[in-house]
Amino acid sequence: MNATKGFLTLPSIVYLQGAFQQVGKQALNMKGSKALIISDAIMDKLGYVDECRKLLKDDGIESAVYLRVASEPTDEFVAEALRILGEERCDLIISLGGGSCIDTAKAVSILATNGGYIGDYMGGRKLANQRPVPHIAIPTTAGTGAEATDVTVITNSTTQVKMMIKQPALMPEVAIVDPLLTLSTPVNVTAATGVDALSHAIEAYISRKAHPMTDMLALSAIRLIASNLQRAYDNSEDLEAKEAMSLAALQAGMAFSNASVCLVHGMSRPIGALFHVPHGFSNAMLLPAVLGYSKDACVERLADIGRIFSPDEDMTDEEAAEWTVQSVKELCHSLNIPNLKEWGIDEEEFMNAREKMAKDALDSGSPANNPKVPTSDEIIALYQTVYHYQAVERVNQ
Repeated sequence: MNATKGFLTLPSIVYLQGAFQQVGKQALNMKGSKALIISDAIMDKLGYVDECRKLLKDDGIESAVYLRVASEPTDEFVAEALRILGEERCDLIISLGGGSCIDTAKAVSILATNGGYIGDYMGGRKLANQRPVPHIAIPTTAGTGAEATDVTVITNSTTQVKMMIKQPALMPEVAIVDPLLTLSTPVNVTAATGVDALSHAIEAYISRKAHPMTDMLALSAIRLIASNLQRAYDNSEDLEAKEAMSLAALQAGMAFSNASVCLVHGMSRPIGALFHVPHGFSNAMLLPAVLGYSKDACVERLADIGRIFSPDEDMTDEEAAEWTVQSVKELCHSLNIPNLKEWGIDEEEFMNAREKMAKDALDSGSPANNPKVPTSDEIIALYQTVYHYQAVERVNQ
């Protein structure tokens, strides 16, 4: 594994049950006077947006809201939220919701002070040299880890390409991680975001850019997920499991932000852009098959993970690596993760899009971090595999 230089993380993390109550204090610490809350209709319906506004008001902070974020953030949402930020003269941004809300807020935070179109920042073509508008990220799902990364993924609504943008300025200044906010998460979202966090942790650990700091966080996240994701799925009121998953998502986010993601994420983004599958679900649909494809190139690393999933210390590395692949398959099956056919994607349309998706995946750069770097033809073949993929059949063979 090649070492990377340095380890970037956000300045402040508030992590505990009830941490949400501190949003006003954190806004005051950042010298904010008026916040733009970037959220969505579900968070509004649950009452979280009103509660956030009240908490801010209690500490003398005014607020405006943008609630149009949908499951996959687009450049149109970014432009709309940026306009409201300017019209309302907000000097602080609070994202409240899943990764889509947080990613939208990240994009707005740098455009407000650096200008241009968010796509200009892809591949480092334009650098956000001016300090962004301060951003407090409040995740309400345990999965994306976006609250702790310097990455945003925004769909270009014209080309239908998911633009993955990574710059230090995208890192929020504060993350408020309150497990109580995840109690309202629907069970299917708990499953998908939980496997998304597992994808982050595993890919951070097997990435060509992994190093000791990211290894520590990735393995800790995998241990927490292996012990708690099924519990959180089976019982939405299991606060201990939910708290563990919130911590795991945070750790996995810190790990992959510094070690980079790999083939799963490279293949996942085009599925989301073209077929509007939420990111957590598309990652979960891909993970078992991609691990099977990659296994021979990272046996020792997957063996470390396999020994987390199994107490059998007598397994060889090859057996433990295979145990990882099988354990992930079984977990996805028990969490009722659908394949792409079951999701409702038209087979002909999907197969016709494979070449474009493979090109977009490779162009993102993420597959180059995979232990086994795929060709375009191999990615096309993997897309064909995952359309009908049935994890349980592989387990039972």
